[in-house]
Amino acid sequence: MDFLSGLNPQQQQAVAATSGPLLILAGAGSGKTRVITHRMGHIITNLGTHPQSVMAVTFTNKAAGEMRDRVARLLRESHPGRLPRVSTFHGFCVRLLRQDGARLAEIRPNFTPQYLIYDDDDQTALIKGIYKNLGLDEKFMQYRAAISVISRAKSQHETPADFYKKTQDPKMARLGVIFEQYEAKLRQANALDFDDLLLESVRLLTYDADTRRKYNDWIEYLMIDEYQDTNRSQYDLMRLLSQIRHNVCVVGDEDQSIYSWRGADIRNILDFEQDYPGAQIIRLEQNYRSTRNILDAAGAVVANNLQRKGKNLWTDSGTGEKVTVYEALDGENEALYIASEINKHLGRNPDSRAAVLYRTNSQSRQIHRRGRI
Repeated sequence: MDFLSGLNPQQQQAVAATSGPLLILAGAGSGKTRVITHRMGHIITNLGTHPQSVMAVTFTNKAAGEMRDRVARLLRESHPGRLPRVSTFHGFCVRLLRQDGARLAEIRPNFTPQYLIYDDDDQTALIKGIYKNLGLDEKFMQYRAAISVISRAKSQHETPADFYKKTQDPKMARLGVIFEQYEAKLRQANALDFDDLLLESVRLLTYDADTRRKYNDWIEYLMIDEYQDTNRSQYDLMRLLSQIRHNVCVVGDEDQSIYSWRGADIRNILDFEQDYPGAQIIRLEQNYRSTRNILDAAGAVVANNLQRKGKNLWTDSGTGEKVTVYEALDGENEALYIASEINKHLGRNPDSRAAVLYRTNSQSRQIHRRGRI
């Protein structure tokens, strides 16, 4: 199969660039998933790399599943039933700690590879119990808010002691005590939360040279999707897994980095060339999803971002309708306007469908209510 067929010149360049570190700056709608999957197919089929020595990591099970399905279709004839490793960050770390985590007990007492994974409900129950023991309730801080603060601290590799030392706020100092008890109870239960899956995988690979070498030996090519959304633990994990060959390819768009509130560090993508001297940079700028007017409007917005590498998205899809901006007086007025515009559109095009994107879940209530009128 010709893995370059049907790709534009920049996509072809990205697929064919297989030696050394590579940063693919992929604008919205530029076909990045197609590039990643064709690149994996090219590496396996044309370079003769064993499928299991190629690994791609992304953020969601849905994205990983889609990528896995696409690669399976590409390799159906040449490598039936033999696929590269495609996983989420957390999925990879679960398997790492189950299979090779025994030595973690040397730096995390009482740990065993038969650990429990605490989900949101487990975390909430644990925090609720700690609150009760300390004579607190949610007047102090909502349970989920406390978990969020602790999660952010852990994603930045802060211990309870680090957290406590850096704060001068009495409320945060009290939260530092909660953080300390939260960690102690996790260890007593041989349990990890989702942040721990990443954090402890990094600690294991840093501490255990044999395990680190094992994974560096079998991962010949590493690809990271949505790199602009990686936090410190995910960044450290990538660095530890690519120490020998440096055949690491990261794909992302600094203009789409919106998760700093949950620990994402945009410096990971901005500083890639400093981390990997001699890294190649390829920009995917042809957009296949939107019209010129939409791209111009989006480009005018992100041009004001101070931390960016810069891209100029373009399209063959025509000019399209002009973008309308409506400044609502309040949420009620906004919902009325949205409902009115959708009704007008459906009146002209009864068989068409409309989608509403909103920033917070609280906005949806008024939109749903007005949409039923």
